[in-house]
Amino acid sequence: MIIVAGALTVDPHGRDAYLDGCASVVAAARQAQGCHDFALSPDLLDAGRINVFERWDSEEDLHRFRGSGPDDGQHDALLNIQVNEWMVLERPH
Repeated sequence: MIIVAGALTVDPHGRDAYLDGCASVVAAARQAQGCHDFALSPDLLDAGRINVFERWDSEEDLHRFRGSGPDDGQHDALLNIQVNEWMVLERPH
């Protein structure tokens, strides 16, 4: 399992519009093969921060979906990206 978590920083005045523009990306991710969860949410304390959380079956599933990436407008709006991927080794219960 792969966990992706962190934060994106955008202009605080444009955060709501940025998130609105990501709705179709979230919907597509949640339908993608191997995706268990995909969420982008506004931070409660920092008006320019967007929290990121994703959970995928495998690195292959994640990168297959990620290949489409943000469009130029989405990428240009990002002031900072602090997102990491972790491989989680699952143990039987």
